[in-house]
Order: sequence, then structure tokens, then C-alpha cells
Amino acid sequence: MAVTREDVAHIAGLARLALPDERLTELVGQLNGILAHMDVLQQVDTSQVVTTAQEGNEHLPMRPDAGPPIAMHRTREQFAPEMRDGFFLVPRLATHEDTSEAS
Repeated sequence: MAVTREDVAHIAGLARLALPDERLTELVGQLNGILAHMDVLQQVDTSQVVTTAQEGNEHLPMRPDAGPPIAMHRTREQFAPEMRDGFFLVPRLATHEDTSEAS
């Protein structure tokens, strides 16, 4: 299987990419190299290889999810410029109030 300049130009058009001719030629060569490598990999006999999906979860080592808490080097108050009643105060980003009536 190989791709042509027309294949790559069509895909680039679908992706709305403007590719110059010299880049198109380079991509055709790279894609055909990748496809040739995939053809070689498909010839490898993997019939004796057991995939991890076939093993199931019973053979996977597990450990308890326990450990000491991670100590913070700074207090929560040091992360924010202002706090009130245990909450971080942040600047208001937007408002839905109509400012024309206020003036």
C-alpha cells in the first residue's frame, strides 16, 4: 500500500492545510516509508506472544494504596493574596449586572 501526492493533497485539503509542493513531496515519501515499515512489521510471527489483555487482572501485582500524607511546605494562606473565613478571595472576572442603571 502506498499513498500518492493526490492522496496527501486531498487529506491536507480536508484538514484545511496549505502545503507547498516541496512539502507535499516530502510528506509522500515519509508516509510511504512508514507504510513500508508497517508492512515489514506485519510479517513478524506473533502467534506465540501472549498479550497483557489475555492475562487478566489476577496476575498483576497489587499493593495497598497507603503511605504518609504529603507535607505542604507552605500553608494554604500563602498560596493566595487574600483569604476570608477559610476561602480564597479571587478577583471577579465578569458580572451580569447592568451598569447603565447605576449611573
